[in-house]
Amino acid sequence: MNRFSHRIAAALAGAFVLAGAVAADAPSKATVAIDGTRYDPATLTVKRGARVAFVNKDPFPHTVTAPGKFDSKEIAAGKTWTYTAAKAGRFDYICTLHPNMKGTLVVE
Repeated sequence: MNRFSHRIAAALAGAFVLAGAVAADAPSKATVAIDGTRYDPATLTVKRGARVAFVNKDPFPHTVTAPGKFDSKEIAAGKTWTYTAAKAGRFDYICTLHPNMKGTLVVE
């Protein structure tokens, strides 16, 4: 290889390393199914910045409500609500329409 080829190889190697770092820092995604009047999984742990999709598979509406922290409002049957976990902590949530439904989101 000549000097020019070495420079191109070095530049490409640097680009791949940078692309890997960007991909590693990309927010993760997670899904909670709402099915059979329960959240599945009931407890989910994600990193800060993760996007959590709550998918309502039941034939009637639900909410995902952590009082004072987040509230999906009503999620219609077959619809999805996505929450971005911006703050670390433990967030217990319920469905305000079916208070026996409970879940926990842990953000690290």
